Amino acid sequence: MIGAVQIPCGVAGPVLISGDYLDGKSYLPMATTEGALLASVNRGCSVISDAGGASVRVLKSGMARAPVFRVDDVAAVEALCEWVDNNEERLMSAAEGTTSHGEVLDITPYSVGRSVYLRFRYDTKDAMGMNMATIATEAACELIEAETTAKLVALSGNLCTDKKPAAMNAIEGRGHSVTADITIPTAQLTERLHTTPAAFAEVNTRKNLVGSAKAGSLGFNAHVANVVAGIFLATGQDEAQVVESANAITTAEVRDDGLYLSVTLPSLEVGTVGGGTTLPMQSEALEMIGVKGGGDPPGTNAKGLAEAITVGCLAGELSLIAALSSQHLSSAHTALGRE
Repeated sequence: MIGAVQIPCGVAGPVLISGDYLDGKSYLPMATTEGALLASVNRGCSVISDAGGASVRVLKSGMARAPVFRVDDVAAVEALCEWVDNNEERLMSAAEGTTSHGEVLDITPYSVGRSVYLRFRYDTKDAMGMNMATIATEAACELIEAETTAKLVALSGNLCTDKKPAAMNAIEGRGHSVTADITIPTAQLTERLHTTPAAFAEVNTRKNLVGSAKAGSLGFNAHVANVVAGIFLATGQDEAQVVESANAITTAEVRDDGLYLSVTLPSLEVGTVGGGTTLPMQSEALEMIGVKGGGDPPGTNAKGLAEAITVGCLAGELSLIAALSSQHLSSAHTALGRE
């Protein structure tokens, strides 16, 4: 280590959150060099709070590690998959013997030719859990090699999938799968954000859905990565995992009572213990949110952080899409951007 790189850190909020793990007003610390970002997210937080707050739920959790094995032929593929199915409890026991916190949730086989991938999924409690999952999976792989003809090629076969954009994570989830939503009354949307439900929803459809599909994007959102990256840096998360953590879908619908807006993050990989979360400033940022250290019961703080980040993303999407639909994006960056 030769020193540290300084990144400006600010706070958005407070924002009113109604979740299973956070309930009430929370501040959102964000580290960023983008001048307009904090102001934009803060504007979204204010509107969300005035509309009664955002609802957010962690719908699924589990950190994945997927080793790849080589077998002789397709018959051996079938035999290995059957062996795994018949010995799942033994594999779970071997993996869980390496950790006092981790728990194997399931083991799912996939194959291509004579390559077999076993996607182990773990409950890693308040840790992000990548190291925990790797060490535990290695122990299970040793049992497989000892009792079958399969040969381990790599402890990670990229079906996990870590630090890469992947449909697997978007569909099956990795880390925490979280959705936040809110309905903004029409009058409030017009007065505070200078747009209408119809104009907002059209931008979301033509930009985030159709435009993203035409581009072949795996993410269907406006700028979720901005918020994910900002809070990741502020709270000591693995910044490389922004790649899959920001793989989100934003939806917007016109309702009789206003605009319905949601953001779904299927693979948000966060923790509140271990790694960069122990650094002094990052620890303070977690304390600001109310999720520092291990939760009681274990896992609740990491899920609370996931809820906070997802609501932050909702605020960011609300503000940016409104700016686009009211043609205010350029003027906001001109006024707030750092030169």
